[in-house]
Amino acid sequence: MVSERKGIRWCAAVVAAGGMTVALVVPATAATSGGANKWFGTWGVAVATHGVTGTSATGFGDQTLRQVARISVGGSAIRLRFSNLYGDRPLVIGATTVARRAAAGGAAVDPRSVRGVTFGGQRTVTIPAGEDVQSDPVVFRAEAGSEVVVSSYFPQATGPVTWHWLGLSTNYTATGDESANGGAAFAVQDSARYFLSGISVRTPARGTVAFFGDSITDGNGTPVDADLRYPDQVAKRLMARPGPKQCGVLNQSISGNRLLAGGLVPEAGDPGVDRFARDIARPGVKSVVVLEGINDILTIPGITADQITAGYQSLIKQGHAQGVTVVGGTLTPYEGYEGYTPQGEAIRQQVNSWIRSSGAFDSVVDFDAAVRDPAKPTQLLPAYASPDWIHPNATGYGIMANAVDLQKVC
Repeated sequence: MVSERKGIRWCAAVVAAGGMTVALVVPATAATSGGANKWFGTWGVAVATHGVTGTSATGFGDQTLRQVARISVGGSAIRLRFSNLYGDRPLVIGATTVARRAAAGGAAVDPRSVRGVTFGGQRTVTIPAGEDVQSDPVVFRAEAGSEVVVSSYFPQATGPVTWHWLGLSTNYTATGDESANGGAAFAVQDSARYFLSGISVRTPARGTVAFFGDSITDGNGTPVDADLRYPDQVAKRLMARPGPKQCGVLNQSISGNRLLAGGLVPEAGDPGVDRFARDIARPGVKSVVVLEGINDILTIPGITADQITAGYQSLIKQGHAQGVTVVGGTLTPYEGYEGYTPQGEAIRQQVNSWIRSSGAFDSVVDFDAAVRDPAKPTQLLPAYASPDWIHPNATGYGIMANAVDLQKVC
């Protein structure tokens, strides 16, 4: 059966799933793929609760939200993950499409690429508060490093949203169901991420590496829409590999997050030790690179190096329980930042010594050695520093990316 809806073609296909025959709705223009390909995460964000004011607190209603995601590894089919983990009511998504971004950029998509997305064979899905949902597979040629555009229509008030506040990617909204619109109906909203928390592709890749941490991994200090976070720059290195040796990259960091306590503000997320297992449980994750703890040093009175390293040991145990390699990143310098103290620096040095020498992590990335000033090791090299002296700039993030041994992460 073939039907039409706002320029999107659909057909009903019958597939085997879990030993049962079920109906699966897929675009009529392609068939499902198979072979040796498996599902791997290619893009992701860690989510948190809404802020006190603004769009995250008020939500959406009778609006279409269009979000752009630059994926890492490509594939022949795609699946989307939406989260209502912190919602206060069921989240109704009335329609969702996926498309390739048009050359013109902005909210424009290639109209020939627009594909409808279904959930359990249905175009509409209701996600209970506190839960996530994954879409059905959509046959969609997703090229490595390309921009994928996801448009979702919310027919009724969503209430406070589940989001990722430092999205560093312009999103767009339009009134009504414009999920299949080429782009003309949309206006700029802001640069956060709402509800969309993951994209996976079917591909013969080697695996996926997740990056876990705080604002340094989240790319604070890089321009919006530039995709210059250090995990983005690792992804570019991985994409230079031939075909099956490529790997997906997920950025599961949250700006303001802490390892041992809740975020500096509610939207900065749950403690790292609490969210870790949940946020790395994504398709095909082979390893995770951890860079977190500097916010604990800065803001938790009486914090000790032993407490931080105990937190790391918890992450390692949780990662190993999922069969994931856990790579430890040394904490980068921060003298010059307004919260710097000699006492905090002493803790950072103790923590880094433990990361390097304890053997607790499966391997180590020495970010500290990569970006510090040889003449003043307690601060970032000026050429790598943002004005606040705690976050690297885009060049510094590139140096961090180059410090990652690709053979040890994927």
